[in-house]
Amino acid sequence: MKTDLTLGNAGRYSGHHMKNPVVLEKYTLGVGDRFAHQAKAQLAACLCAEARGAVVIPVWNKSNREHKIVGSLPASTRAAADAAVRELGWKHAHYVDADHINLDTVGIFLEVCDFFTIDVADAIGKPPAAGAAEAFLARHPELAGRVEIPGIPAPLEISRETALQAASKFLGAVAEAGRIYRRIAEAKGVGTFVTEVSMDETDSPQTPPELLIILAAIADEQIPIQTIAPKFTGRFNKGVDYVGNVEQFEHEFSDDIAVIAHAVKAYSLPANLKLSVHSGSDKFSIYAPISRSIRKFDAGVHVKTAGTTWLEELIGLAEAGADGLATAKEIYRSAFEHIDELCAPYATVIDIDRAKLPAPDAVDLWTSEQYAGALRHDQKNPLFNPHLRQLLHVGFKIASKMGTRYTDMLVACEPSISRNVTENLYKRHLEPLFLRG
Repeated sequence: MKTDLTLGNAGRYSGHHMKNPVVLEKYTLGVGDRFAHQAKAQLAACLCAEARGAVVIPVWNKSNREHKIVGSLPASTRAAADAAVRELGWKHAHYVDADHINLDTVGIFLEVCDFFTIDVADAIGKPPAAGAAEAFLARHPELAGRVEIPGIPAPLEISRETALQAASKFLGAVAEAGRIYRRIAEAKGVGTFVTEVSMDETDSPQTPPELLIILAAIADEQIPIQTIAPKFTGRFNKGVDYVGNVEQFEHEFSDDIAVIAHAVKAYSLPANLKLSVHSGSDKFSIYAPISRSIRKFDAGVHVKTAGTTWLEELIGLAEAGADGLATAKEIYRSAFEHIDELCAPYATVIDIDRAKLPAPDAVDLWTSEQYAGALRHDQKNPLFNPHLRQLLHVGFKIASKMGTRYTDMLVACEPSISRNVTENLYKRHLEPLFLRG
């Protein structure tokens, strides 16, 4: 894949050509950068992993919601990513992801993005066209009955009624994904971008039989997906560790990899199709299970860990002391005072006990070490406060309202911030996922 930009006839970003359709690499890490200041520090972590033999491709992701809150455009994400690649001499691919887009929001991402996370979770359960589920099963009689999947010890037992229910539940969402995919392909050209279908922001996890039915439907819809993000069991709260049964997660994750491998062959889906885990950042307890499963099956994986970087900025500001620490304290006070407004959009993915949030007056007296210790995701540190961490995770709107006062502080405290960003991404994410075991 080419990483340098070329401009097509219409002046549109066209870094890839149909002679070489974009094929997403095996291991990819979705990194967020709310304020587009940390791309070099993030890429430095990938360089550290490469030096130890693991090539992990960075995918800079930022959603329409985040762009609106910060007041940015996707071009800023692209510019920061490309500059980091150029300045650090990264020799591998890199991508910019239009994160969680739909038909209403895809437009502003078309020109500069080469990875599109098509989010159709809201369409799950909406009835498909009359007779569509029955017609789907008529095309796929193999989906009702015993389905043998290599890598899963017992056959999947799928009754016709179960298959019909699953088709009725998911066909409408897959059809919507098809509409969005074709809109992107019409603008950019087939084969010039990576397609991910996301169904994770919904109430109940998809079972392996449901995932198989979804993949068959995606093949019918002729969407060349390279990653799929299902909903897993457990809670994926923003900025804190996984809450749930880790053994059950590993079992599900492993079964899903097996289902994908089966579906690739059965339905001629892209050979590199892999699971995507929308982690909500820092799901450390499931990193070992993910690592074991991808090694067992020799499978790829895409892990998104978006919001961590913004919190590392705050830690870096606090550790810089003086004005940096004062800015971090000011952001906490304002987040505490605007907690209802900040938490509302994220209500389903945060779990904050307000009684365990320190009072802003108390935080104002903290040292750099106390602030960084409360915020840094080190569960062994007695200072660590997951409730404060979740509040600040959703509190980036406070920093965005500060405008250049905040971004100027990022520049002033850059050494402290970049050290934290790189070390966090490398030590807490890349190492356990790709360099252990």
